[in-house]
Amino acid sequence: MGPKLVVVGAGGRMGRRIIAMAAESKHFEIVGAVERAGHPDLGKDIGTLAGIERLNVPLSTSWPAGAQLAVDFSMPEVAEATIKTCVAQGIALVMGTTGLTAAQHEALKAAALKIPIVYSTNMSVGMNVLFNLVGKVAAMLGEDYDIEIVEEHHRFKKDAPSGSALTLAQNICKATSRPYPDSLVHGRSGKEALRKKGEIGMHAIRAGDITGVHSVIYGTLGETITLNHTALSRDTLVRGAIRAAEWLPGKPAALYSMADVLGIK
Repeated sequence: MGPKLVVVGAGGRMGRRIIAMAAESKHFEIVGAVERAGHPDLGKDIGTLAGIERLNVPLSTSWPAGAQLAVDFSMPEVAEATIKTCVAQGIALVMGTTGLTAAQHEALKAAALKIPIVYSTNMSVGMNVLFNLVGKVAAMLGEDYDIEIVEEHHRFKKDAPSGSALTLAQNICKATSRPYPDSLVHGRSGKEALRKKGEIGMHAIRAGDITGVHSVIYGTLGETITLNHTALSRDTLVRGAIRAAEWLPGKPAALYSMADVLGIK
Protein backbone atom coordinates (compact mmCIF):
# COMPACT_ATOMS: atom_id res chain seq x y z
CA MET A 1 0.00 0.00 0.00
CA GLY A 2 1.25 3.50 -0.86
CA PRO A 3 1.33 6.70 1.21
CA LYS A 4 -1.62 7.53 3.44
CA LEU A 5 -3.60 10.16 1.51
CA VAL A 6 -6.00 12.89 2.66
CA VAL A 7 -8.05 14.81 0.08
CA VAL A 8 -9.14 18.31 1.12
CA GLY A 9 -12.25 19.57 -0.62
CA ALA A 10 -13.22 15.94 -1.13
CA GLY A 11 -16.93 16.69 -1.36
CA GLY A 12 -16.56 18.96 -4.39
CA ARG A 13 -16.54 18.01 -8.05
CA MET A 14 -12.76 17.96 -8.30
CA GLY A 15 -12.34 16.32 -4.91
CA ARG A 16 -14.62 13.42 -5.78
CA ARG A 17 -12.75 12.76 -9.02
CA ILE A 18 -9.44 12.83 -7.13
CA ILE A 19 -10.82 10.24 -4.72
CA ALA A 20 -12.05 8.04 -7.57
CA MET A 21 -8.86 8.22 -9.62
CA ALA A 22 -6.57 7.88 -6.59
CA ALA A 23 -8.43 4.71 -5.64
CA GLU A 24 -8.25 3.46 -9.23
CA SER A 25 -4.47 4.03 -9.33
CA LYS A 26 -3.98 1.75 -6.29
CA HIS A 27 -0.91 3.85 -5.40
CA PHE A 28 -2.39 5.35 -2.23
CA GLU A 29 -4.14 4.38 0.98
CA ILE A 30 -7.00 6.87 1.24
CA VAL A 31 -7.39 7.63 4.95
CA GLY A 32 -9.14 11.00 4.99
CA ALA A 33 -11.68 13.11 3.11
CA VAL A 34 -11.93 16.64 4.52
CA GLU A 35 -14.68 19.19 3.89
CA ARG A 36 -15.99 22.43 5.34
CA ALA A 37 -18.43 22.48 8.23
CA GLY A 38 -22.01 22.43 7.06
CA HIS A 39 -21.40 20.45 3.88
CA PRO A 40 -24.59 18.43 3.23
CA ASP A 41 -22.71 15.15 2.67
CA LEU A 42 -20.69 15.11 5.89
CA GLY A 43 -20.63 11.63 7.41
CA LYS A 44 -21.27 9.82 4.13
CA ASP A 45 -18.73 7.36 2.75
CA ILE A 46 -16.43 9.18 0.33
CA GLY A 47 -16.19 6.16 -1.96
CA THR A 48 -19.95 6.14 -2.39
CA LEU A 49 -19.95 9.91 -2.99
CA ALA A 50 -17.23 9.49 -5.62
CA GLY A 51 -19.23 6.83 -7.42
CA ILE A 52 -16.93 3.91 -6.59
CA GLU A 53 -16.92 1.14 -4.00
CA ARG A 54 -17.18 2.01 -0.31
CA LEU A 55 -13.84 3.05 1.18
CA ASN A 56 -15.03 3.15 4.80
CA VAL A 57 -13.77 6.75 5.00
CA PRO A 58 -16.44 9.31 5.95
CA LEU A 59 -16.49 12.86 4.62
CA SER A 60 -15.41 14.83 7.68
CA THR A 61 -14.30 18.23 8.95
CA SER A 62 -11.35 16.67 10.79
CA TRP A 63 -8.03 15.25 9.63
CA PRO A 64 -7.12 11.64 10.45
CA ALA A 65 -4.01 10.74 12.42
CA GLY A 66 -1.05 9.36 10.52
CA ALA A 67 -1.63 11.02 7.13
CA GLN A 68 1.50 11.32 4.99
CA LEU A 69 0.24 13.14 1.89
CA ALA A 70 -2.52 15.67 1.20
CA VAL A 71 -4.10 16.88 -2.02
CA ASP A 72 -6.04 20.15 -1.69
CA PHE A 73 -8.58 21.23 -4.32
CA SER A 74 -10.83 23.32 -2.13
CA MET A 75 -11.35 27.06 -1.69
CA PRO A 76 -8.83 29.85 -0.96
CA GLU A 77 -10.32 30.39 2.49
CA VAL A 78 -9.48 26.78 3.38
CA ALA A 79 -5.92 26.82 2.05
CA GLU A 80 -4.30 28.45 5.06
CA ALA A 81 -5.71 25.84 7.44
CA THR A 82 -4.49 23.09 5.11
CA ILE A 83 -0.99 24.55 5.03
CA LYS A 84 -0.84 24.88 8.84
CA THR A 85 -2.06 21.32 9.38
CA CYS A 86 0.43 19.87 6.91
CA VAL A 87 3.33 21.71 8.52
CA ALA A 88 2.26 20.73 12.04
CA GLN A 89 1.92 17.05 11.12
CA GLY A 90 4.77 16.81 8.58
CA ILE A 91 2.44 16.00 5.67
CA ALA A 92 3.60 16.45 2.07
CA LEU A 93 1.18 18.67 0.15
CA VAL A 94 -0.11 18.92 -3.42
CA MET A 95 -1.94 22.27 -3.62
CA GLY A 96 -4.21 22.79 -6.62
CA THR A 97 -6.52 25.45 -5.15
CA THR A 98 -6.49 28.68 -7.18
CA GLY A 99 -7.33 32.25 -6.25
CA LEU A 100 -4.83 32.35 -3.37
CA THR A 101 -4.03 35.73 -1.85
CA ALA A 102 -0.51 37.18 -1.72
CA ALA A 103 -0.39 36.28 1.99
CA GLN A 104 -1.35 32.68 1.22
CA HIS A 105 1.38 32.46 -1.40
CA GLU A 106 3.85 33.65 1.22
CA ALA A 107 2.51 31.05 3.64
CA LEU A 108 3.12 28.34 1.00
CA LYS A 109 6.71 29.52 0.56
CA ALA A 110 7.31 29.52 4.31
CA ALA A 111 5.76 26.06 4.69
CA ALA A 112 7.97 24.72 1.90
CA LEU A 113 10.98 25.31 4.13
CA LYS A 114 9.64 22.51 6.32
CA ILE A 115 7.66 20.15 4.05
CA PRO A 116 7.67 19.27 0.33
CA ILE A 117 4.91 21.05 -1.60
CA VAL A 118 3.82 20.90 -5.23
CA TYR A 119 1.82 24.00 -6.17
CA SER A 120 0.39 24.78 -9.57
CA THR A 121 -2.48 26.91 -10.84
CA ASN A 122 -3.22 24.08 -13.29
CA MET A 123 -2.20 20.44 -12.86
CA SER A 124 -2.91 19.44 -16.47
CA VAL A 125 0.16 18.06 -18.25
CA GLY A 126 -0.77 19.83 -21.49
CA MET A 127 -1.39 23.14 -19.75
CA ASN A 128 2.02 23.01 -18.13
CA VAL A 129 3.59 22.52 -21.55
CA LEU A 130 1.72 25.68 -22.61
CA PHE A 131 3.02 27.51 -19.53
CA ASN A 132 6.52 26.62 -20.71
CA LEU A 133 5.96 27.72 -24.31
CA VAL A 134 4.18 31.06 -24.09
CA GLY A 135 7.12 33.14 -22.88
CA LYS A 136 9.50 31.58 -25.38
CA VAL A 137 7.10 32.32 -28.25
CA ALA A 138 6.61 35.91 -27.09
CA ALA A 139 10.36 36.46 -26.90
CA MET A 140 10.93 34.97 -30.36
CA LEU A 141 8.17 37.03 -31.99
CA GLY A 142 9.29 40.31 -30.45
CA GLU A 143 7.64 43.63 -29.66
CA ASP A 144 5.67 43.97 -32.91
CA TYR A 145 3.26 41.23 -31.82
CA ASP A 146 0.34 42.20 -29.60
CA ILE A 147 -0.57 39.64 -26.94
CA GLU A 148 -4.04 38.82 -25.65
CA ILE A 149 -5.05 36.06 -23.21
CA VAL A 150 -8.60 34.69 -23.23
CA GLU A 151 -9.76 32.20 -20.60
CA GLU A 152 -13.12 30.42 -20.51
CA HIS A 153 -14.67 28.54 -17.59
CA HIS A 154 -17.99 27.31 -16.21
CA ARG A 155 -20.48 29.64 -14.59
CA PHE A 156 -19.61 28.36 -11.09
CA LYS A 157 -15.96 29.49 -11.06
CA LYS A 158 -15.53 32.28 -8.53
CA ASP A 159 -12.12 33.78 -9.28
CA ALA A 160 -11.33 35.74 -12.44
CA PRO A 161 -9.09 35.80 -14.28
CA SER A 162 -8.18 32.17 -13.72
CA GLY A 163 -4.97 31.29 -11.93
CA SER A 164 -3.79 29.59 -15.13
CA ALA A 165 -4.35 32.76 -17.17
CA LEU A 166 -2.31 34.73 -14.64
CA THR A 167 0.49 32.14 -14.82
CA LEU A 168 0.51 32.50 -18.62
CA ALA A 169 0.79 36.27 -18.22
CA GLN A 170 3.55 35.98 -15.61
CA ASN A 171 5.61 33.72 -17.86
CA ILE A 172 5.20 36.08 -20.83
CA CYS A 173 6.16 39.09 -18.73
CA LYS A 174 9.23 37.32 -17.36
CA ALA A 175 10.42 36.28 -20.82
CA THR A 176 9.89 39.73 -22.35
CA SER A 177 10.92 41.96 -19.39
CA ARG A 178 7.45 43.41 -19.01
CA PRO A 179 6.35 44.52 -15.51
CA TYR A 180 3.83 42.18 -13.89
CA PRO A 181 0.98 42.78 -13.16
CA ASP A 182 1.21 46.36 -14.46
CA SER A 183 1.24 45.19 -18.09
CA LEU A 184 -2.19 43.55 -17.80
CA VAL A 185 -5.37 45.21 -19.07
CA HIS A 186 -8.51 43.43 -17.90
CA GLY A 187 -11.06 43.79 -20.68
CA ARG A 188 -11.67 46.94 -22.69
CA SER A 189 -14.56 49.36 -22.92
CA GLY A 190 -15.27 52.98 -23.75
CA LYS A 191 -14.55 55.28 -26.65
CA GLU A 192 -10.85 55.65 -25.76
CA ALA A 193 -9.80 52.01 -25.38
CA LEU A 194 -7.02 51.95 -27.96
CA ARG A 195 -4.43 49.23 -27.31
CA LYS A 196 -1.14 50.51 -25.89
CA LYS A 197 2.20 49.06 -26.93
CA GLY A 198 3.45 46.33 -24.63
CA GLU A 199 0.21 45.70 -22.76
CA ILE A 200 -1.28 42.22 -22.41
CA GLY A 201 -5.04 41.98 -22.73
CA MET A 202 -6.76 39.66 -20.25
CA HIS A 203 -10.30 38.45 -20.82
CA ALA A 204 -12.45 36.10 -18.70
CA ILE A 205 -15.52 34.28 -20.01
CA ARG A 206 -17.96 32.44 -17.73
CA ALA A 207 -20.63 30.30 -19.37
CA GLY A 208 -22.41 26.98 -18.89
CA ASP A 209 -20.21 24.04 -17.97
CA ILE A 210 -16.99 24.92 -19.83
CA THR A 211 -14.25 22.92 -18.11
CA GLY A 212 -11.40 25.23 -19.11
CA VAL A 213 -10.11 26.88 -22.27
CA HIS A 214 -7.02 29.08 -22.42
CA SER A 215 -5.90 30.88 -25.57
CA VAL A 216 -2.88 33.12 -26.06
CA ILE A 217 -3.12 35.29 -29.17
CA TYR A 218 -0.03 36.85 -30.74
CA GLY A 219 -1.02 39.29 -33.48
CA THR A 220 0.77 41.67 -35.79
CA LEU A 221 -0.13 43.29 -39.10
CA GLY A 222 -0.64 40.47 -41.57
CA GLU A 223 -0.71 37.42 -39.30
CA THR A 224 -1.93 35.94 -36.03
CA ILE A 225 -0.62 33.00 -34.04
CA THR A 226 -2.83 31.38 -31.39
CA LEU A 227 -1.72 28.84 -28.77
CA ASN A 228 -4.66 27.06 -27.19
CA HIS A 229 -5.30 24.48 -24.51
CA THR A 230 -8.76 23.00 -24.07
CA ALA A 231 -9.61 20.75 -21.13
CA LEU A 232 -12.41 18.42 -22.20
CA SER A 233 -13.05 17.15 -18.68
CA ARG A 234 -11.82 17.71 -15.13
CA ASP A 235 -10.08 14.36 -15.33
CA THR A 236 -7.17 15.92 -17.22
CA LEU A 237 -6.51 18.11 -14.15
CA VAL A 238 -6.99 15.18 -11.79
CA ARG A 239 -4.51 13.00 -13.71
CA GLY A 240 -1.89 15.70 -13.28
CA ALA A 241 -2.64 16.00 -9.56
CA ILE A 242 -2.35 12.22 -9.14
CA ARG A 243 0.94 12.30 -11.04
CA ALA A 244 2.21 15.02 -8.67
CA ALA A 245 1.02 13.03 -5.64
CA GLU A 246 2.87 9.95 -6.86
CA TRP A 247 6.05 11.99 -7.45
CA LEU A 248 6.16 14.03 -4.22
CA PRO A 249 6.64 11.52 -1.34
CA GLY A 250 10.24 11.32 -0.21
CA LYS A 251 11.27 14.63 -1.76
CA PRO A 252 13.12 17.15 0.43
CA ALA A 253 11.29 20.21 1.73
CA ALA A 254 10.89 22.73 -1.11
CA LEU A 255 8.25 24.44 -3.21
CA TYR A 256 7.94 22.46 -6.43
CA SER A 257 5.95 23.13 -9.59
CA MET A 258 4.38 20.82 -12.13
CA ALA A 259 7.39 21.60 -14.32
CA ASP A 260 9.49 19.82 -11.68
CA VAL A 261 7.08 16.89 -11.62
CA LEU A 262 7.13 16.60 -15.43
CA GLY A 263 10.84 17.34 -15.89
CA ILE A 264 10.13 20.39 -18.07
CA LYS A 265 13.12 22.68 -18.40
